[in-house]
Amino acid sequence: MKMLINVPESVVADALRGMAAAHPELTVDVENRLIVRRDAPVAGKVALISGGGSGHEPLHGGFVGPGMLSAACPGEVFTSPVPDQMARAAAAVDSGAGVLFIVKNYTGDVLNFDMAAELAEDEGIQVGKVLVNDDVAVTDSLYTAGRRGVGGTLFVEKIAGAAADEGQPLERVEAIGRQVNENSRSFGVALSACTTPDKGSPTFDLPSGELELGIGIHGEPGRERRAMMTSGEIAEFAVNAILEDMPPRNPVLVLVNGMGATPLLELYGFNAEVQRVLSQRGVAVARTLVGNYVTSLDMAGASVTLCQIDEELLRLWDAPVKTPGLRWGM
Repeated sequence: MKMLINVPESVVADALRGMAAAHPELTVDVENRLIVRRDAPVAGKVALISGGGSGHEPLHGGFVGPGMLSAACPGEVFTSPVPDQMARAAAAVDSGAGVLFIVKNYTGDVLNFDMAAELAEDEGIQVGKVLVNDDVAVTDSLYTAGRRGVGGTLFVEKIAGAAADEGQPLERVEAIGRQVNENSRSFGVALSACTTPDKGSPTFDLPSGELELGIGIHGEPGRERRAMMTSGEIAEFAVNAILEDMPPRNPVLVLVNGMGATPLLELYGFNAEVQRVLSQRGVAVARTLVGNYVTSLDMAGASVTLCQIDEELLRLWDAPVKTPGLRWGM
């Protein structure tokens, strides 16, 4: 496989150096693997910290900035960051109002963030946590006990980030983050495998005439493998899987997310089918976001995330945000 890299061992460091050059509004510590708002700590504001393995960009480093995260901790490709990274991040951004860890439900992430919370609390930092587990495809997987954290992570980071920017206290920001997670469900599909830099070849075998329904963002197996389906058929399968798990009550936020190699032409067409299915099921759509936000390197495919919202959550979603990967209202 051809890749735009130097050597596999420096992929993450090289990307961080490039990010620093492109975004002077961020402080990027290449050696310690930290991405921090340059104006942090912000007096009186709860700080939000997230992180995970690299390869899912713009998640998480691309969501650092006003209205979202205070800091992000990138690990190696598909590998959890270490506790010392999160503890350093907490020390860098805590203003005395506490920090909220937003953690995708993968075993390594959960264990390391829990250890980081202990380290931070030993230094007198108040820590809250939101565990994101929005994937309805499978209960357990190669990396997870319970449901995986995927596209709902963006909704949690954006809405909780807006609450923090308003000056709401840690307990309230944490409660809002948990509410968003509880109201979010996702389902993904892979049209091709992803390729990690160290391996240099597809991480699993997916024949050209087949697709994997319910795939994870690391290439974990899904529910089943089928012959290739149309965009409309995939939309019906994904949306129905979500609504079977979360019967519609309120209007929803919709995220149609690309896995990294699917062009916007296809994603917008897929969104049209998702909207058609939601309309047929009587689900009101409040807002829609389409693009590559929670990716899996060069995997072709897409995921659908729905989040049921009320007036407060919609107000927080619409609040201004200014990050490399998401921005409006500023």
